[in-house]
Amino acid sequence: MQRLPPHTLSVAPMMDWTDRHCRVLHRTLSGRALLYTEMVTTGAVLNGDREKLLGFDPVEHPVALQLGGSEPADLAEAARIGEAWGYDEINLNVGCPSDRVQSGRFGACLMREPELVAECMAAIAEAVRVPATVKCRIGVDDQNPEESLFGLVDLCARAGVSHFVVHARKAWLKGLSPKENRDIPPLDYPLVWRLKAERPELTIVINGGVASLDEAEDHLRHVDGVMLGRAAYHTPGLLGEADRRIFGDGQDVDGFEAVRRYIPYVERQLSAGVHLAAMTRHMLGLFHGMPGARAWRRILTVEGVKAGAGVEVIERALAEISGLQEQRLARGLEAGEAA
Repeated sequence: MQRLPPHTLSVAPMMDWTDRHCRVLHRTLSGRALLYTEMVTTGAVLNGDREKLLGFDPVEHPVALQLGGSEPADLAEAARIGEAWGYDEINLNVGCPSDRVQSGRFGACLMREPELVAECMAAIAEAVRVPATVKCRIGVDDQNPEESLFGLVDLCARAGVSHFVVHARKAWLKGLSPKENRDIPPLDYPLVWRLKAERPELTIVINGGVASLDEAEDHLRHVDGVMLGRAAYHTPGLLGEADRRIFGDGQDVDGFEAVRRYIPYVERQLSAGVHLAAMTRHMLGLFHGMPGARAWRRILTVEGVKAGAGVEVIERALAEISGLQEQRLARGLEAGEAA
């Protein structure tokens, strides 16, 4: 059986969410999915605390670094640094619509400067041996999506880029907040499918509004990969089925097993001075839709922020949800016997 590449299923870079703790949690659920950092600007990489910005646990592999910037020389140097830190891919953000990003001339506003994007990508690709990739929108504001998307991709392809992650929505740079830009502009999946059909030599990964593995499997009939965003964050348990369903490899991992795998990491981070809440905040949706999920969230949220909180908080929350599930099972058995 052909071993599918990591980009077949990936978890999107999400600001304030996909930090190193989140990525380790996601790795406890899927050993195969490609994980992405939050976007890091070139200025931060070149001048900031690199351990804080770029450090990650080896268990996270395969993991990609997403950069934000528009100066080819700075991007090339940041990419070299990222490769030296051990990242498996360097990705350029051409999709974030926030005001802060626009003021820095990077993110989605670069959809209006495809020649500059291609120049940036050529510099990155020349600087590193790992894959250099682009994450973009289908267009911004009044652009014709077919022209803006295909034009950007073709220019970057001529610069040596072969891997594109496409958020299948426009971004409205004025009038919509970043949150609204994730929901209001309509999705155009068929345009991204057509990009792959007409550029079969390129690797095309689709992103935007994919809410389940069922939907991911549908998209994989048209494109090379699917990137999950909020669905993977708010209901991370779905990643526990990804290796089997998407990659045809391995066993499902439930929330209980994910917690057991995560606790040793939490203990190491606590010893290093990290607060428990910085890690447990990513776990709140782990038992989404299951009996006891509310109690699980309450204990982690209320107890996890207290000074000195340790893994006993996670264990208490886990015991609560386990007890409620055992009670429900017992009631079901009693009802069956009575019938």
